[in-house]
Parts: sequence; C-alpha cells; structure tokens
Amino acid sequence: MLDVMLLQIDRSASPAVYEQLANGLIKLIRNGVLKPGTKLPSIRQMAAALDIHPRTVVAAYEEMSAQDWIYSKPRSGMVVSENLPDLKPRTFRSTLPAVLQKPAAKEQDPHRKYKYVINDGFPDHRIAPVEQLLKLQRQAFYDDDAERYSMYTDVRGSVRLRNVLSGHLSNSRGIVMTPDMLLLTRGAQMAIYVAAAALIKPGDEVLVGDPGYRLATAVFEQLGARITYIPVDTEGIDVDLIEKACRRKFRLLYIVPHHHHPTTVTLSAARRMKLLSLIRKYKFYTIEDDYDYEFHYTHRPILPLASAEHEGHVLYIGSITKNLAASMRLGYLVAGDAFIHRAAAIKKLMDLRGDLLFEEALAAMFEDGTMHRHIRKSLKLYQERRDLFCALLERELGEYISFKVPDGGMAVWVQFTRKVKLSVIAEKAAAAGLKMSDGSSYDAAGKQLNGLRMGFAAMNEREMKKVVAILRKILESS
Repeated sequence: MLDVMLLQIDRSASPAVYEQLANGLIKLIRNGVLKPGTKLPSIRQMAAALDIHPRTVVAAYEEMSAQDWIYSKPRSGMVVSENLPDLKPRTFRSTLPAVLQKPAAKEQDPHRKYKYVINDGFPDHRIAPVEQLLKLQRQAFYDDDAERYSMYTDVRGSVRLRNVLSGHLSNSRGIVMTPDMLLLTRGAQMAIYVAAAALIKPGDEVLVGDPGYRLATAVFEQLGARITYIPVDTEGIDVDLIEKACRRKFRLLYIVPHHHHPTTVTLSAARRMKLLSLIRKYKFYTIEDDYDYEFHYTHRPILPLASAEHEGHVLYIGSITKNLAASMRLGYLVAGDAFIHRAAAIKKLMDLRGDLLFEEALAAMFEDGTMHRHIRKSLKLYQERRDLFCALLERELGEYISFKVPDGGMAVWVQFTRKVKLSVIAEKAAAAGLKMSDGSSYDAAGKQLNGLRMGFAAMNEREMKKVVAILRKILESS
C-alpha cells in the first residue's frame, strides 16, 4: 500500500492541489516506488489521508489516466499501468542524424584568453568607421519614420541598401542587375545556405574544390547532397574535370574564383573562359563565392563570372562583413528575381528580416562616400601589412615554410617544408597565448593538409612580430 507521507501537498502554492497530487504520484512511478500493477488508494482513502476533497482526488486520477499512467481495473480501483508512457525523464537525444555525424571542425575553448590570434583572413575591426555607423543608426532610430524599424519589412532587406548595392556592384564588378535581384543576408554563409537550399534535393551531386571551404561543403551535406571533390592547383579548380562531370548532369558547382579558400589561388583567365562556356552549354548552376573581391593589390581583379552572360545559372555571393569587421554580419546573394523570390522564402524561415537599422546606416555610408573611402584606406593598409607579414615569414620562418605572396585577399597560405601535425602546433601555440587553426576547418576530402592559412589584415606590426616569434620557437623545438 502506498505511504501517503511520500506525497507533499501545499494548499498555498501553485499549481492546483489536484496537479500537485498527480505530479507527486507520477514522480513515484518514474522513480520505481510505485511499480506497474500497483493498486492506488481509493478516492475516499486518498482524500482522508491527505485531508483533501474527494473531487480533488478524482481530478488527479482522471489527469493521470488521460496520460496513461494509471487505469481503472474492474473491482480493483485505480492501478499503475503496465505500459507506462515514459519511465525515464525525457532528455535531448545524444545521437545525430546520419548527415550530421561527420566530425565537425574542432572548436577551441571560447572562454580561453589569448594575447594573439592568427585568424582565417578577417579585417581589422579597429579601423572600421564604427562611430559614423553608430551615429547613423541612432539617427535612423529617432527619425520621423522610425516606426517602420519595429515592423516586419521586406525579407530581402532594406530597399535603400539594395538600391545602393546594386549600383555599386554594377559599377565595380560589371554585374548587370536591379535591386530586385539582390537578397541581403546575415553574412555570406547564410547566402550560401539559402542559395543551396533553393536548389538541392537529397541525392543531388555537388562539385566542390579540393581543398576547399569546409563550411560550404557542410551546408551541401546537410541538405543531402553527394559531394564530388575537384582538385585545386595553382591555376584554381580543374575545369577539365568539371567538363567530364558534365556528362552525368550534376546539380551544382561551388567555386571561389578569387582567393580560393584555403589556398588563396585565383582561377586563371583560360580556365575562367572555359568554365563560362561549360555553364552556358550544360546549364548547371554555379555558386560563385566572391567574399573579398575588393582586396586586390597588384592589379585590378578579373571581373566575376556573374558579369558575363550565363543565362541565370551563376548565383553570385559577396560580403560586406569583409569590408568592416567579422562581427558585423552582412552578406548578399545576386540572382534572377524569380530565384531571389524563392531564396527569400527560405531565408524567412530562419530570419524574418535582417538588422534594418544596420542596413540603413550602411546605405547612408555608401551614399555619402564613407564606405568607399574606408575601402580605399583598408586596401592600402592591408597591402602594407601583407608585404610586412610576408617579409617577416621569409626572414624568420623561411627554413620551415614555403609560400607565395598572395595577389589579394587577407591571408597567406603557408606550407611546411617537413611534415607537421598542425593540431600539436596549435596546442603549443595556445599554451603560449596564440590562437590559430588546427587545420580541421579545411575541407580536403579526408586528407590532412600540411599547410596553414594565416590571416594578416587584422594584425599590426608589433602583433605580427610576436606571432612569428612564437611560431619560430615552436617549430625550432618540434
């Protein structure tokens, strides 16, 4: 027989007394005190023992019966069910769907403090026009039409910024477009996802570079695609192998023609022309990820694939984040207006709208010339930092590494002259106060790359010297 002393009822507390009774009995069943088949006290017995009204007991028993914890057995009363609905407390599943069971890039301890960082190739937030940006955001918040910022607006993003950006992209990159062909996203990564989600069905074949950008490949895998790796050499992705793949009608090609990730190489002019010819002939979709087009140091960049005739099969992705700071998330997707409409519907499922105040402030900064001046200033500074960093690498680490001075971008691809375990170097660097990649974020078709992508744009001269000194000490002792 149940010991009613195990049940605690507080008439002055919530929930209602009948719920307290039901919850208390369910807890005893969960913990194995009341086993399947155990008879519960009758309504009158329970009411008398707990000094509560019989109707309260009836309500508790009815609630438990509705949840299948107990049932009414003829000539026996209420009995604990043999088939319990939930014997153990519910927890989050420890297993993952098959598509997510691949090892993810190892995350370094986010709470660990580092003195220095070799990032993936990010801008220096310290030179971003933050004061002007905040001033314009405040102005927008308090203007006469500020109420619209508290409402859901066009999921494609600020009309004003889309107007400004469409003009900027037309003038700087030769892309013939209108604002309706532009979708603003919270960074280029979201743009990759919504573009891919609008195209890919489970089982579709997607071509990516080898080595390549791991987070893009992860998007395609998550959507159920079959990944085919195409080698990347000093001239970029192997277009001859793409041509062979055309015979089986793959769904999508993902490419980074300028400053390929992670190796920083640029697709050669000859391969670019052949690839455009293949796109027009076989009509396969291509995501062109052009995340840092602005930063070319030795010559004007070759215009994007999207600037040529492609019959709507090139989806162009760019980033404003690379012009400002990694934490200021704004990317964009350029495509035909029908495709943008479809992509916007997908974006709406995860982000009803972007940061409209931020977008309006950026539009104003493009309109008054602030962004153009900042881009020119950044270009000059990052070229100086590239030259300084590459000189330091050559002088201090030349016996341990080889590299090519990049024509553009914000990172150097360094290869070690002897086989190293990058994860071990990263651990030793962390112990010395330096955060760096352990290589797990590079997508190399299962191979370990004997190289390291080293961002230079966010480091000043003092920081560069400290970073190189730490690496030299580690490599000397390895």
